[in-house]
Amino acid sequence: MESRHTTTSEWEARVGLAIRVLRQGADLTQAELAERANVSLSAVRYLEAGKGSSLSTLVRIARALDRTEWLESLAPPGPAVSPIALLHARRDAERGAKQRVRHAPARRGAT
Repeated sequence: MESRHTTTSEWEARVGLAIRVLRQGADLTQAELAERANVSLSAVRYLEAGKGSSLSTLVRIARALDRTEWLESLAPPGPAVSPIALLHARRDAERGAKQRVRHAPARRGAT
């Protein structure tokens, strides 16, 4: 199955199956995983069934199954940069350039 053509429902089913396989491989019941992840049993059941889940539940379960590399693969590398901070930095750089142009000394003898 080509990833770019995979529907949301298909991704949910694939992630749910992967969670189930990992849980069973760790010899955990759904209830034990729910307790480790500090989520409800129904949250584990819904996730494994591919019926949707919250991002918080997915993160908690990935951590409980020691699969934080999944999360790291989604996060951008390096320190997080705020889009607002980038906007301010760009604006400040543009202001500095305009000030340098305005305060440039006038040429003498130019006509």
